[in-house]
Amino acid sequence: MKLIKKIFFIIVFLYFNTTAFAGPIFVNDYQPEAEMNHVTGVVFNPTGTKMYVLGFENSDDKSYVSEVPLSVPFSTQSAGTPVLQEITSATKRAQDLKFNSDGTKLFILTTKAANNKDGIHVFTLSTPYDTSNLESDADAGNQTFIQFGSDPRGLDFNSDGTKMYVLQSTSEVLEQYNLSTPFDPSTRNSNPKTMSSLKGDFLHQGFGFSSDGYKMFIVKAQRTGASTNIIEDYNLTTPFEINTASLNETDNGIYTSVTDDAATDERIAGITFNFSQGANKLYYTDFHESDLVREFDLPCAYGIITCIDPTNNKDDVASVEAQSTAAKQLIQYTTYPVLNRMEWLRRNSGRVNLTNQNLKLQFNNEILNALTNSLVPLFLSSDNNEQIEQNFGWSFWSEGTISIGKVGDTSYSSSKDINTSAITFGADKKSEDNIMRGIALRFGSDDVDVGDLGSALDMSSFSLTFYETRPRGENRFVDNLIGASFINSDLINNSGSVSTNGERSGEQLYGSLSLRDTYSINKLNFTPKLKINYGITHFAAYKETGAEGLNLNFKDQYIGNFTSSLGTVLDNTYELEIGTFIPYFDFEYYADMSPSSQQKFSYASNGTSYTLRNINNSTHNILSSVGFDLMTNNGLSLMTKYSRDQSSYNKNDSFVVALDYKNSQKSFYTLSLQDTNTKLSYNNELNGFKINLDSHYNFFQTNPDYGLFIKISNTN
Repeated sequence: MKLIKKIFFIIVFLYFNTTAFAGPIFVNDYQPEAEMNHVTGVVFNPTGTKMYVLGFENSDDKSYVSEVPLSVPFSTQSAGTPVLQEITSATKRAQDLKFNSDGTKLFILTTKAANNKDGIHVFTLSTPYDTSNLESDADAGNQTFIQFGSDPRGLDFNSDGTKMYVLQSTSEVLEQYNLSTPFDPSTRNSNPKTMSSLKGDFLHQGFGFSSDGYKMFIVKAQRTGASTNIIEDYNLTTPFEINTASLNETDNGIYTSVTDDAATDERIAGITFNFSQGANKLYYTDFHESDLVREFDLPCAYGIITCIDPTNNKDDVASVEAQSTAAKQLIQYTTYPVLNRMEWLRRNSGRVNLTNQNLKLQFNNEILNALTNSLVPLFLSSDNNEQIEQNFGWSFWSEGTISIGKVGDTSYSSSKDINTSAITFGADKKSEDNIMRGIALRFGSDDVDVGDLGSALDMSSFSLTFYETRPRGENRFVDNLIGASFINSDLINNSGSVSTNGERSGEQLYGSLSLRDTYSINKLNFTPKLKINYGITHFAAYKETGAEGLNLNFKDQYIGNFTSSLGTVLDNTYELEIGTFIPYFDFEYYADMSPSSQQKFSYASNGTSYTLRNINNSTHNILSSVGFDLMTNNGLSLMTKYSRDQSSYNKNDSFVVALDYKNSQKSFYTLSLQDTNTKLSYNNELNGFKINLDSHYNFFQTNPDYGLFIKISNTN
């Protein structure tokens, strides 16, 4: 019976100790210089190799800043010899300190400046994060003082310095100011947002945000009676907007105390974290009895009361969505070139030479550039008929694509800017029964910028597709394809001062089946079409690195894809003196009926698990395209297509160009597309002279840059 009780006790103990929130764990106390008997603030440089302690001597009204070297980043146990600077000539009772983003400005909040006024001192540092000249600067008046506030005790800024926050103790109000000039308190607006639900018998002593602005912390010390110290933990639905804050409640109702037995009768003040290491350490100061800087380990990032819920972080959600969106769009963008090829074959079925080469495209991606230069087949001359026969009737083609898309911001997910570039190479052959079969290789690159803090997804892919277009009568065709893609992704999740990195591989199987029938009136063709796309993507598990307590472990993810579409193509043929001109318009409605995907992940630090569900639910889209084919009598074949894929929350614009022209081995055209700049080049060699004609134009600028250049050089 005793054994059973012991086993039961062990099981209960393990259960509650693995499921309960551990909270802060005491690590070390750092004792600043004796001159500071009221320690009010603490911050670190970004690398954690320097700690800055702020305090004052109560009886003499003397204020000090101590710069403490740390041999181990963010470890108060590794503190070296400090450099103490007295700044009494500027401020008498300094309360909090903060740096700007590059360490060239130090802000010191005071309740009693040298002129007995409340406000902020701004010190300009000649060397970033070097406070060794503060005393001389204070004595010489080399600082700026901005007077305002009512007994201010806590100070912070948002990540880019466009917002400033001041905790007013006497009025028990937290104020949010907009700054017209970043990190310049003198440019604050006159009507700040306020948070006034801070009442109680407490001194409001410290304040700060998480690096991404989704958490806010307010420090309180009891005014009378027992020394109860409180750190309030707030979640914000909009980063750095205090009017969206909601208090995290604990089991006892509202608050938590982090007072450790090692320090009695303490009253805590300033608060900070090891931001660049993932915020898995907490530091605060005791300004009443012990006059310490206290260091705690946290079970997870900012885990004073609760861990950060990544499913409430819009950038985290958008990053997961971006992967799912990119996977589904990869199927679309891989099948489109093959479908374009089959449409082109039907529009030009009477041509002897079916080789259709796209213009060379200049991509931002170096790998794609190399492919365009090395893999374009050498079947471009005007006497292609002989070369086609020599190659057993195979026709060769290529297609370059650039797509620009944007998904707007929602209540739960940040905006996403999507840029896709790709090059596709293909070869096909017509059988005796008039069936065209082929194979296509696609190399693609997707760049997705998430939110405004620098989060991003860079995805490269290689796809292999087998396709067939089979006639069912004179104008009726069945198109089908099947293929596989191999994916590699680099992910960056940037929350401001902390950035995590991850690498993720994936595989994809996909297919497409389409039916179309063409009805002709004179030279006007009307082609209704029905299409089904299907596929499945597997993303492997991966682990983030770079931020310790913020690192997440992602589980395997499976993303299904099933879309059906109904549309039509209109085209007309015009016989011109220079050749044949075929304009066309393509309209397509498609429904995304893909099953909802989910992504499971957990914190690497404590294993706390989360799940994002209903990723990319079914949507209804309109795909419209306009373009033309031009086949000239002198051997030029040109195909262009502009497309817009539009849904209620998403849009993508694509531009495709195809060219078949090279009347000699010494003459060719090249089109370059890079960002919003276009460049068209013509090169020819004539009678020992090399002729180069270049032109460029920017389509998307209000005042576009454009030009035309001619270069003639001797080839000898």
